[in-house]
Amino acid sequence: MGSYTVIFFATEGAIMAQGLKLGLGIPLPIGYLITSVIILPLVFYGMNALTILQKWTTPIWLVLMLGPVIYLVVSHPESVRQFVSYTGTDGAGVNFGSVMLAAGVCLSLIAQISEQNDYLRFMPPKTAKNRKSWWASMLLGGPGWVIFGACKQALGMFLAIYLVSNVAGGSSFANEPVRQFVFAFQQMMPPSVAMLLAVVLVVISQVKINATNAYSGSLAWTNAFTRITKTYPGRIVFLIFNVGVALALMEANMFDMLNAVLGFYSNVGIAWIFVVATDIVINKYLLKISPKQPEFRRGMLYNWNPVGIVSLSLSAIVSIAAYFGVFGAQIQPFSPIIAAAIAFICTPLMALATRGKYYLRRTDDGIDLPMFDADGNPSGEKLMCHVTGMEFERPDMIASAKRGANGEQQYVSSLALATDKTGELVLPADPPITKQ
Repeated sequence: MGSYTVIFFATEGAIMAQGLKLGLGIPLPIGYLITSVIILPLVFYGMNALTILQKWTTPIWLVLMLGPVIYLVVSHPESVRQFVSYTGTDGAGVNFGSVMLAAGVCLSLIAQISEQNDYLRFMPPKTAKNRKSWWASMLLGGPGWVIFGACKQALGMFLAIYLVSNVAGGSSFANEPVRQFVFAFQQMMPPSVAMLLAVVLVVISQVKINATNAYSGSLAWTNAFTRITKTYPGRIVFLIFNVGVALALMEANMFDMLNAVLGFYSNVGIAWIFVVATDIVINKYLLKISPKQPEFRRGMLYNWNPVGIVSLSLSAIVSIAAYFGVFGAQIQPFSPIIAAAIAFICTPLMALATRGKYYLRRTDDGIDLPMFDADGNPSGEKLMCHVTGMEFERPDMIASAKRGANGEQQYVSSLALATDKTGELVLPADPPITKQ
Protein backbone atom coordinates (compact mmCIF):
# COMPACT_ATOMS: atom_id res chain seq x y z
CA MET A 1 0.00 0.00 0.00
CA GLY A 2 2.88 2.37 0.69
CA SER A 3 3.94 2.34 -2.96
CA TYR A 4 0.40 3.28 -4.00
CA THR A 5 0.29 6.28 -1.74
CA VAL A 6 3.57 7.50 -3.23
CA ILE A 7 2.20 7.25 -6.78
CA PHE A 8 -1.13 8.83 -5.84
CA PHE A 9 0.64 11.63 -3.97
CA ALA A 10 2.85 12.34 -7.00
CA THR A 11 -0.17 12.32 -9.31
CA GLU A 12 -2.23 14.71 -7.20
CA GLY A 13 0.79 16.90 -6.45
CA ALA A 14 1.52 17.26 -10.16
CA ILE A 15 -2.07 18.40 -10.75
CA MET A 16 -1.75 21.01 -8.01
CA ALA A 17 1.56 22.22 -9.45
CA GLN A 18 -0.14 22.64 -12.85
CA GLY A 19 -2.71 24.87 -11.16
CA LEU A 20 -0.01 26.97 -9.50
CA LYS A 21 1.78 27.37 -12.82
CA LEU A 22 -1.33 28.36 -14.75
CA GLY A 23 -2.72 30.69 -12.10
CA LEU A 24 0.40 32.14 -10.48
CA GLY A 25 3.12 31.48 -13.04
CA ILE A 26 5.13 29.27 -10.66
CA PRO A 27 7.47 26.94 -12.59
CA LEU A 28 6.56 23.29 -12.31
CA PRO A 29 9.73 22.15 -10.45
CA ILE A 30 9.13 24.79 -7.76
CA GLY A 31 5.42 23.97 -7.74
CA TYR A 32 6.21 20.31 -7.10
CA LEU A 33 8.29 21.31 -4.08
CA ILE A 34 5.55 23.60 -2.74
CA THR A 35 2.84 20.96 -3.14
CA SER A 36 4.98 18.48 -1.18
CA VAL A 37 6.17 20.73 1.64
CA ILE A 38 2.73 22.23 2.29
CA ILE A 39 1.38 18.79 3.21
CA LEU A 40 3.94 18.05 5.94
CA PRO A 41 2.62 20.33 8.73
CA LEU A 42 -0.95 19.21 8.03
CA VAL A 43 -0.06 15.54 8.55
CA PHE A 44 2.39 16.01 11.44
CA TYR A 45 -0.55 16.39 13.82
CA GLY A 46 -2.30 13.20 12.74
CA MET A 47 -5.94 12.40 12.22
CA ASN A 48 -7.36 15.20 14.40
CA ALA A 49 -5.87 17.85 12.12
CA LEU A 50 -6.97 15.94 9.02
CA THR A 51 -10.52 15.66 10.33
CA ILE A 52 -10.72 19.43 10.82
CA LEU A 53 -9.25 20.00 7.36
CA GLN A 54 -11.75 17.69 5.66
CA LYS A 55 -14.72 19.05 7.62
CA TRP A 56 -14.20 22.73 6.81
CA THR A 57 -13.03 22.40 3.21
CA THR A 58 -15.59 19.89 1.93
CA PRO A 59 -18.54 22.36 1.54
CA ILE A 60 -16.34 24.81 -0.39
CA TRP A 61 -14.96 21.99 -2.49
CA LEU A 62 -18.44 20.67 -3.38
CA VAL A 63 -19.70 24.10 -4.46
CA LEU A 64 -16.64 24.80 -6.62
CA MET A 65 -16.65 21.29 -8.07
CA LEU A 66 -20.33 20.92 -8.93
CA GLY A 67 -21.36 24.54 -9.55
CA PRO A 68 -19.68 25.08 -12.94
CA VAL A 69 -20.62 21.60 -14.17
CA ILE A 70 -24.30 22.12 -13.34
CA TYR A 71 -24.21 25.55 -15.00
CA LEU A 72 -22.56 24.07 -18.09
CA VAL A 73 -25.21 21.35 -18.41
CA VAL A 74 -28.09 23.81 -17.93
CA SER A 75 -26.75 26.60 -20.17
CA HIS A 76 -25.22 24.30 -22.79
CA PRO A 77 -27.44 21.20 -22.97
CA GLU A 78 -25.60 20.10 -26.09
CA SER A 79 -22.68 19.21 -23.79
CA VAL A 80 -24.59 16.15 -22.60
CA ARG A 81 -25.21 15.02 -26.17
CA GLN A 82 -21.55 15.51 -27.03
CA PHE A 83 -20.55 13.45 -24.00
CA VAL A 84 -22.77 10.44 -24.65
CA SER A 85 -22.12 10.40 -28.40
CA TYR A 86 -18.38 11.06 -28.34
CA THR A 87 -16.55 8.69 -30.71
CA GLY A 88 -12.95 9.71 -30.06
CA THR A 89 -10.58 12.10 -31.78
CA ASP A 90 -10.37 9.84 -34.86
CA GLY A 91 -14.14 9.29 -35.03
CA ALA A 92 -13.69 5.53 -35.20
CA GLY A 93 -16.17 4.86 -32.41
CA VAL A 94 -15.87 2.61 -29.38
CA ASN A 95 -12.99 0.16 -29.32
CA PHE A 96 -13.42 -2.53 -26.69
CA GLY A 97 -9.68 -3.03 -26.23
CA SER A 98 -9.15 0.68 -25.63
CA VAL A 99 -12.04 0.71 -23.17
CA MET A 100 -10.41 -2.09 -21.19
CA LEU A 101 -7.04 -0.31 -21.13
CA ALA A 102 -8.75 2.85 -19.89
CA ALA A 103 -10.66 0.79 -17.33
CA GLY A 104 -7.37 -0.53 -15.99
CA VAL A 105 -6.15 3.02 -15.38
CA CYS A 106 -9.43 3.94 -13.66
CA LEU A 107 -9.46 0.76 -11.57
CA SER A 108 -5.94 1.43 -10.34
CA LEU A 109 -7.47 4.07 -8.10
CA ILE A 110 -9.49 1.39 -6.30
CA ALA A 111 -6.47 0.86 -4.07
CA GLN A 112 -7.26 4.22 -2.48
CA ILE A 113 -10.23 2.57 -0.78
CA SER A 114 -7.79 1.10 1.72
CA GLU A 115 -6.98 4.63 2.88
CA GLN A 116 -10.57 5.01 4.05
CA ASN A 117 -9.74 2.65 6.92
CA ASP A 118 -7.64 5.40 8.45
CA TYR A 119 -10.80 7.49 8.75
CA LEU A 120 -13.25 4.72 9.61
CA ARG A 121 -11.27 3.62 12.66
CA PHE A 122 -12.03 7.00 14.23
CA MET A 123 -15.80 6.58 13.93
CA PRO A 124 -17.74 6.87 17.19
CA PRO A 125 -18.79 3.63 18.91
CA LYS A 126 -21.84 1.92 17.44
CA THR A 127 -24.87 2.00 19.76
CA ALA A 128 -28.54 1.09 19.57
CA LYS A 129 -29.39 4.75 18.91
CA ASN A 130 -26.91 5.42 16.12
CA ARG A 131 -26.92 1.96 14.56
CA LYS A 132 -28.52 3.03 11.25
CA SER A 133 -26.44 6.16 10.78
CA TRP A 134 -23.32 4.26 11.87
CA TRP A 135 -23.81 1.59 9.22
CA ALA A 136 -24.68 4.19 6.57
CA SER A 137 -21.53 6.18 7.37
CA MET A 138 -19.37 3.07 7.42
CA LEU A 139 -20.68 1.76 4.09
CA LEU A 140 -20.50 5.12 2.29
CA GLY A 141 -17.14 6.06 3.79
CA GLY A 142 -15.71 2.57 3.26
CA PRO A 143 -16.64 0.40 0.25
CA GLY A 144 -19.07 3.07 -0.96
CA TRP A 145 -16.12 5.35 -1.61
CA VAL A 146 -15.86 3.79 -5.08
CA ILE A 147 -19.21 5.41 -5.96
CA PHE A 148 -17.86 8.89 -5.28
CA GLY A 149 -14.59 8.02 -7.00
CA ALA A 150 -16.43 6.86 -10.12
CA CYS A 151 -18.56 10.04 -10.14
CA LYS A 152 -15.42 12.21 -9.98
CA GLN A 153 -13.85 10.30 -12.85
CA ALA A 154 -17.03 10.64 -14.94
CA LEU A 155 -17.17 14.37 -14.19
CA GLY A 156 -13.56 14.83 -15.29
CA MET A 157 -14.22 12.87 -18.47
CA PHE A 158 -17.29 15.02 -19.17
CA LEU A 159 -15.25 18.24 -18.94
CA ALA A 160 -12.40 16.75 -20.98
CA ILE A 161 -14.74 15.77 -23.82
CA TYR A 162 -16.36 19.21 -23.77
CA LEU A 163 -12.92 20.81 -24.07
CA VAL A 164 -11.87 18.54 -26.93
CA SER A 165 -15.15 19.15 -28.75
CA ASN A 166 -15.36 22.94 -28.33
CA VAL A 167 -11.86 24.38 -27.89
CA ALA A 168 -9.22 24.49 -30.60
CA GLY A 169 -6.29 22.35 -29.53
CA GLY A 170 -8.24 21.20 -26.47
CA SER A 171 -7.03 17.63 -26.79
CA SER A 172 -3.50 18.73 -25.82
CA PHE A 173 -4.52 19.87 -22.33
CA ALA A 174 -7.91 18.27 -21.71
CA ASN A 175 -6.32 15.87 -19.22
CA GLU A 176 -5.30 18.74 -16.90
CA PRO A 177 -8.06 19.32 -14.29
CA VAL A 178 -7.13 22.97 -13.75
CA ARG A 179 -7.64 23.70 -17.48
CA GLN A 180 -10.96 21.86 -17.39
CA PHE A 181 -12.31 24.02 -14.60
CA VAL A 182 -10.87 27.28 -15.91
CA PHE A 183 -12.89 26.73 -19.06
CA ALA A 184 -15.99 25.68 -17.10
CA PHE A 185 -15.82 28.73 -14.83
CA GLN A 186 -15.30 31.01 -17.83
CA GLN A 187 -18.80 30.11 -19.00
CA MET A 188 -20.11 31.80 -15.84
CA MET A 189 -17.85 34.74 -15.07
CA PRO A 190 -14.91 36.93 -16.21
CA PRO A 191 -11.68 35.10 -17.07
CA SER A 192 -9.71 36.53 -14.12
CA VAL A 193 -12.27 35.35 -11.58
CA ALA A 194 -12.58 32.00 -13.37
CA MET A 195 -8.84 31.49 -13.14
CA LEU A 196 -8.80 32.34 -9.42
CA LEU A 197 -11.65 29.95 -8.57
CA ALA A 198 -10.17 27.14 -10.66
CA VAL A 199 -6.82 27.44 -8.88
CA VAL A 200 -8.55 27.56 -5.47
CA LEU A 201 -10.54 24.43 -6.36
CA VAL A 202 -7.47 22.51 -7.53
CA VAL A 203 -5.43 23.50 -4.47
CA ILE A 204 -8.21 22.50 -2.05
CA SER A 205 -8.82 19.22 -3.89
CA GLN A 206 -5.19 18.19 -3.99
CA VAL A 207 -4.48 19.20 -0.39
CA LYS A 208 -7.48 17.18 0.79
CA ILE A 209 -6.39 14.13 -1.18
CA ASN A 210 -2.67 14.34 -0.52
CA ALA A 211 -3.09 14.89 3.20
CA THR A 212 -4.77 11.48 3.26
CA ASN A 213 -2.17 9.95 0.91
CA ALA A 214 0.68 11.19 3.09
CA TYR A 215 -0.94 10.07 6.36
CA SER A 216 -1.91 6.61 5.11
CA GLY A 217 1.45 6.18 3.42
CA SER A 218 3.33 7.01 6.60
CA LEU A 219 1.36 4.33 8.45
CA ALA A 220 1.83 1.74 5.70
CA TRP A 221 5.59 2.26 5.37
CA THR A 222 6.02 2.30 9.16
CA ASN A 223 4.09 -0.95 9.54
CA ALA A 224 6.08 -2.71 6.80
CA PHE A 225 9.42 -1.46 8.12
CA THR A 226 8.57 -2.45 11.69
CA ARG A 227 7.52 -5.96 10.73
CA ILE A 228 10.66 -6.57 8.68
CA THR A 229 13.29 -4.93 10.91
CA LYS A 230 11.58 -5.25 14.32
CA THR A 231 12.34 -1.55 14.80
CA TYR A 232 9.79 1.24 15.24
CA PRO A 233 11.29 4.53 13.99
CA GLY A 234 8.07 6.53 14.33
CA ARG A 235 5.49 7.64 11.77
CA ILE A 236 7.11 11.02 11.06
CA VAL A 237 10.22 9.38 9.57
CA PHE A 238 8.14 7.65 6.92
CA LEU A 239 5.92 10.65 6.39
CA ILE A 240 9.01 12.51 5.19
CA PHE A 241 10.15 9.42 3.25
CA ASN A 242 6.77 9.07 1.54
CA VAL A 243 6.61 12.73 0.52
CA GLY A 244 10.27 12.73 -0.54
CA VAL A 245 9.88 9.79 -2.93
CA ALA A 246 6.70 11.33 -4.36
CA LEU A 247 8.55 14.61 -4.91
CA ALA A 248 11.29 12.75 -6.80
CA LEU A 249 8.65 11.18 -9.06
CA MET A 250 7.09 14.57 -9.74
CA GLU A 251 10.44 16.13 -10.57
CA ALA A 252 11.01 13.22 -12.96
CA ASN A 253 7.82 14.32 -14.77
CA MET A 254 5.79 11.25 -13.86
CA PHE A 255 2.57 12.98 -14.96
CA ASP A 256 3.51 12.55 -18.63
CA MET A 257 3.76 8.78 -18.05
CA LEU A 258 0.66 8.66 -15.84
CA ASN A 259 -1.42 6.28 -17.97
CA ALA A 260 1.45 3.82 -18.26
CA VAL A 261 2.25 3.96 -14.54
CA LEU A 262 -1.36 3.58 -13.41
CA GLY A 263 -2.06 0.95 -16.06
CA PHE A 264 0.87 -1.13 -14.80
CA TYR A 265 0.00 -0.67 -11.13
CA SER A 266 -3.68 -1.41 -11.69
CA ASN A 267 -2.80 -5.08 -12.10
CA VAL A 268 -1.23 -5.24 -8.65
CA GLY A 269 -4.00 -3.12 -7.11
CA ILE A 270 -6.81 -5.20 -8.57
CA ALA A 271 -5.03 -8.42 -7.57
CA TRP A 272 -4.71 -7.15 -4.00
CA ILE A 273 -8.29 -5.92 -3.69
CA PHE A 274 -9.75 -9.10 -5.18
CA VAL A 275 -7.66 -11.35 -2.93
CA VAL A 276 -8.90 -9.47 0.14
CA ALA A 277 -12.51 -9.32 -1.08
CA THR A 278 -12.56 -13.00 -2.07
CA ASP A 279 -11.07 -14.02 1.26
CA ILE A 280 -13.83 -12.11 3.06
CA VAL A 281 -16.77 -13.22 0.92
CA ILE A 282 -15.78 -16.78 -0.02
CA ASN A 283 -13.26 -18.01 2.56
CA LYS A 284 -14.80 -16.30 5.56
CA TYR A 285 -18.54 -16.59 4.96
CA LEU A 286 -19.08 -19.36 2.41
CA LEU A 287 -16.26 -21.82 3.10
CA LYS A 288 -15.96 -20.68 6.76
CA ILE A 289 -12.20 -21.24 6.68
CA SER A 290 -10.97 -17.73 7.33
CA PRO A 291 -11.70 -16.53 10.91
CA LYS A 292 -14.72 -14.22 11.21
CA GLN A 293 -12.96 -11.75 13.50
CA PRO A 294 -10.03 -9.95 11.79
CA GLU A 295 -6.78 -10.39 13.70
CA PHE A 296 -3.70 -8.16 13.55
CA ARG A 297 -1.76 -8.93 16.76
CA ARG A 298 1.61 -10.43 15.94
CA GLY A 299 1.43 -12.95 18.76
CA MET A 300 -1.71 -14.44 17.21
CA LEU A 301 -0.41 -14.69 13.64
CA TYR A 302 2.11 -16.61 11.59
CA ASN A 303 4.69 -14.52 9.76
CA TRP A 304 3.26 -15.58 6.41
CA ASN A 305 -0.07 -16.93 5.15
CA PRO A 306 0.28 -18.71 1.77
CA VAL A 307 -3.36 -17.96 0.95
CA GLY A 308 -2.68 -14.28 0.44
CA ILE A 309 0.97 -14.44 -0.63
CA VAL A 310 0.53 -17.06 -3.36
CA SER A 311 -2.79 -15.70 -4.66
CA LEU A 312 -1.55 -12.12 -4.86
CA SER A 313 1.80 -13.06 -6.40
CA LEU A 314 0.32 -15.34 -9.05
CA SER A 315 -2.43 -12.88 -9.96
CA ALA A 316 -0.06 -9.91 -10.18
CA ILE A 317 2.70 -11.71 -12.11
CA VAL A 318 0.40 -13.21 -14.76
CA SER A 319 -1.62 -10.02 -15.25
CA ILE A 320 1.52 -7.85 -15.49
CA ALA A 321 2.92 -10.27 -18.07
CA ALA A 322 -0.33 -9.89 -20.02
CA TYR A 323 -0.11 -6.10 -19.69
CA PHE A 324 3.34 -6.11 -21.31
CA GLY A 325 2.11 -8.26 -24.19
CA VAL A 326 3.65 -11.61 -23.24
CA PHE A 327 0.43 -13.42 -24.25
CA GLY A 328 -0.17 -11.34 -27.36
CA ALA A 329 -1.65 -7.98 -28.27
CA GLN A 330 -5.22 -9.29 -28.20
CA ILE A 331 -4.92 -10.34 -24.57
CA GLN A 332 -3.04 -7.23 -23.42
CA PRO A 333 -6.08 -4.97 -22.80
CA PHE A 334 -7.65 -7.59 -20.53
CA SER A 335 -4.86 -7.72 -17.95
CA PRO A 336 -7.08 -6.20 -15.18
CA ILE A 337 -9.71 -8.90 -15.79
CA ILE A 338 -7.00 -11.56 -15.68
CA ALA A 339 -5.79 -10.17 -12.33
CA ALA A 340 -9.31 -10.27 -10.90
CA ALA A 341 -10.09 -13.75 -12.24
CA ILE A 342 -6.90 -15.38 -10.95
CA ALA A 343 -7.29 -13.76 -7.53
CA PHE A 344 -10.91 -14.87 -7.33
CA ILE A 345 -10.08 -18.48 -8.22
CA CYS A 346 -6.75 -18.91 -6.46
CA THR A 347 -7.70 -17.45 -3.06
CA PRO A 348 -10.31 -20.09 -2.09
CA LEU A 349 -8.22 -22.87 -3.66
CA MET A 350 -5.25 -21.92 -1.49
CA ALA A 351 -7.47 -21.75 1.59
CA LEU A 352 -8.76 -25.26 0.86
CA ALA A 353 -5.26 -26.57 0.09
CA THR A 354 -3.82 -25.25 3.37
CA ARG A 355 -7.05 -26.00 5.29
CA GLY A 356 -6.82 -22.54 6.82
CA LYS A 357 -3.85 -23.58 8.93
CA TYR A 358 -1.91 -20.32 8.56
CA TYR A 359 -4.64 -17.82 9.36
CA LEU A 360 -4.10 -18.00 13.12
CA ARG A 361 -1.10 -19.11 15.11
CA ARG A 362 -3.35 -19.56 18.14
CA THR A 363 -6.98 -18.87 19.01
CA ASP A 364 -6.54 -17.95 22.69
CA ASP A 365 -4.74 -14.74 23.66
CA GLY A 366 -4.50 -15.75 27.31
CA ILE A 367 -6.57 -12.82 28.66
CA ASP A 368 -9.76 -13.75 30.50
CA LEU A 369 -11.53 -10.49 29.75
CA PRO A 370 -14.14 -9.75 27.05
CA MET A 371 -12.65 -8.13 23.97
CA PHE A 372 -15.80 -6.41 22.68
CA ASP A 373 -19.10 -5.19 24.10
CA ALA A 374 -22.55 -6.21 22.87
CA ASP A 375 -22.39 -3.70 19.98
CA GLY A 376 -18.99 -4.89 18.76
CA ASN A 377 -16.99 -1.97 20.15
CA PRO A 378 -13.79 -2.42 22.22
CA SER A 379 -14.88 -3.41 25.71
CA GLY A 380 -13.31 -0.35 27.33
CA GLU A 381 -10.86 -2.37 29.40
CA LYS A 382 -7.29 -1.06 29.27
CA LEU A 383 -4.23 -3.08 30.18
CA MET A 384 -0.64 -2.08 30.87
CA CYS A 385 2.01 -3.28 28.41
CA HIS A 386 4.95 -4.41 30.54
CA VAL A 387 7.39 -3.69 27.69
CA THR A 388 6.40 -0.12 26.79
CA GLY A 389 4.85 0.87 30.12
CA MET A 390 1.85 2.27 28.22
CA GLU A 391 -1.85 1.40 28.48
CA PHE A 392 -3.61 -0.08 25.45
CA GLU A 393 -7.19 -1.17 24.74
CA ARG A 394 -8.05 -4.81 25.33
CA PRO A 395 -8.17 -5.80 21.58
CA ASP A 396 -4.58 -4.63 21.19
CA MET A 397 -3.18 -6.85 23.96
CA ILE A 398 -2.03 -10.43 24.45
CA ALA A 399 -0.84 -12.26 27.57
CA SER A 400 2.94 -12.26 27.88
CA ALA A 401 4.99 -15.37 28.50
CA LYS A 402 6.90 -13.46 31.16
CA ARG A 403 5.59 -13.06 34.72
CA GLY A 404 5.93 -10.14 37.06
CA ALA A 405 8.15 -10.07 40.16
CA ASN A 406 5.34 -11.61 42.25
CA GLY A 407 4.29 -14.07 39.59
CA GLU A 408 1.39 -11.97 38.34
CA GLN A 409 0.24 -12.15 34.73
CA GLN A 410 1.74 -9.51 32.47
CA TYR A 411 0.48 -8.24 29.13
CA VAL A 412 2.14 -7.07 25.93
CA SER A 413 0.86 -4.80 23.13
CA SER A 414 0.93 -5.45 19.39
CA LEU A 415 3.52 -2.68 19.03
CA ALA A 416 5.90 -4.43 21.43
CA LEU A 417 5.31 -7.75 19.69
CA ALA A 418 6.13 -6.17 16.32
CA THR A 419 9.46 -4.86 17.61
CA ASP A 420 10.49 -7.92 19.65
CA LYS A 421 13.67 -9.41 18.21
CA THR A 422 14.09 -12.16 20.81
CA GLY A 423 10.78 -13.95 20.43
CA GLU A 424 10.49 -14.13 24.23
CA LEU A 425 7.44 -11.93 24.69
CA VAL A 426 4.96 -14.67 23.83
CA LEU A 427 4.82 -18.44 24.20
CA PRO A 428 5.52 -20.69 21.20
CA ALA A 429 2.64 -21.39 18.86
CA ASP A 430 2.21 -24.94 20.13
CA PRO A 431 0.83 -25.36 22.72
CA PRO A 432 -1.38 -22.25 22.74
CA ILE A 433 -1.45 -19.79 25.61
CA THR A 434 -3.44 -21.13 28.56
CA LYS A 435 -5.92 -18.83 30.28
CA GLN A 436 -5.07 -17.98 33.88
